[in-house]
Amino acid sequence: MNTPRKSLRTQIGKGNVFAELCPSREVLKHVTSRWGVLVLVALIDDTHRFSDLRRKIGGVSEKMLSQTLQWLESDGFVLRQAFPVVPPHVEYSLTPMGREVAEHVEKLADWIEDNIASILEARVQLAEAELARLN
Repeated sequence: MNTPRKSLRTQIGKGNVFAELCPSREVLKHVTSRWGVLVLVALIDDTHRFSDLRRKIGGVSEKMLSQTLQWLESDGFVLRQAFPVVPPHVEYSLTPMGREVAEHVEKLADWIEDNIASILEARVQLAEAELARLN
């Protein structure tokens, strides 16, 4: 008797980011890296060309932006659309799954921006406590 074959999705089930070899860890790294978060948030409202993204995300190198876009595209979060024109014209946008993950990381980025004064104050207090301990 032949047992129905399970789909890959069924076989994998849910990921487990605490498991050392789970592929969800790699995805988590892509999404939560400094540049991954910023690319996702930058694309949440609009489609952008590479140069537009680079200008919008201060401090990112061309290499890191390119690598981050490739990671997010391979994970199914970013859509890369190349137009057959000269000079080359490439646009990046979020897929539906990319929009969903971008909304989650945007909340984290918003929380950090809203609480930056308290975070910086905690850093100062810790530095002062360390200095007092050393003296």
